[in-house]
Amino acid sequence: MTRKEGVVLKGTGGVWHVRAESGEIHEASLRGRLKQEREETRKLAVGDRVVLEIDERGTHWAIADILPRHSQLARRAPGEGQGERIVAANVDQVVIVFATTKPDPHRRMLDRFLVIAEANSLESRIVINKIELVNREETERTFADYSAAGYAVHFTSVKQRIGLEQLHDELAGKTSVLTGPSGVGKSSLMNAMYPGLDLRVGEISESVKKGRHTTVGALLHPLPDGGYVVDSPGLREVGMWGLASEHLDECFREFRAYITSCRFGNCTHRVEPGCAVRAAVEHGAISAERYDSYLRLREEMEHSELKWSAQMLKRRT
Repeated sequence: MTRKEGVVLKGTGGVWHVRAESGEIHEASLRGRLKQEREETRKLAVGDRVVLEIDERGTHWAIADILPRHSQLARRAPGEGQGERIVAANVDQVVIVFATTKPDPHRRMLDRFLVIAEANSLESRIVINKIELVNREETERTFADYSAAGYAVHFTSVKQRIGLEQLHDELAGKTSVLTGPSGVGKSSLMNAMYPGLDLRVGEISESVKKGRHTTVGALLHPLPDGGYVVDSPGLREVGMWGLASEHLDECFREFRAYITSCRFGNCTHRVEPGCAVRAAVEHGAISAERYDSYLRLREEMEHSELKWSAQMLKRRT
């Protein structure tokens, strides 16, 4: 029996599109055993590496095995529940794209994206696009907090071809989740780096939204010179699943050097005496804006946790 390994590109209505290592794409269904295992443990996702087998007649491919993941990007499932939805498997990095203007960048939203990546133990890159429309020095100062926190920040322009080569090199050979608000130029950016790719990210995002009942996860696109890019409209619903509010501080990189120096091990970094994080904010070692983002997110998460606890208590009584 012919067997081959491949990567899941998309799944619709129980049919999975799998790209074999040789480059051809096969439509395949899940073996019955895997369907049961999937329901009990984990669901197959875009980016999963699988083993394909063809039937005796040589007409139908089936997914016979799902290989172990080295990473995944998960978010909270839509609605009031606490379940997860896997955006993509075997992800190497999250590339968060914002524009300098039209639309204006929303730093609170950027912080949410970064927290989701950190909670999934994934690297992040920040791309600030349309740099030709503003004063570059001022814009670099605006995002200096993120560079100081240890994030790679790319300033790009499709029209003036600024920063494209460097970003292209950072995508090569990696599986990258591409996300960010609509209208920031993600499709233009990808097409400028990969002429002929014709990646209509916006249209793909809309199709994923409309087909949410049949389309599983996002869509994985092979890049011409190696690697993949996942367009992820689902990540824009930035509910943070699987992260308790008391661990939020660990998802702010610049906090980590100070957390262990707080007087109390369960410090919330709000009002406790001897808080090393607040002291770092006062001395300018931690950005006041990033600290404010942390406070707002923590309050939101605690509210969500209380609401969920109340729902669970109500169900038991």
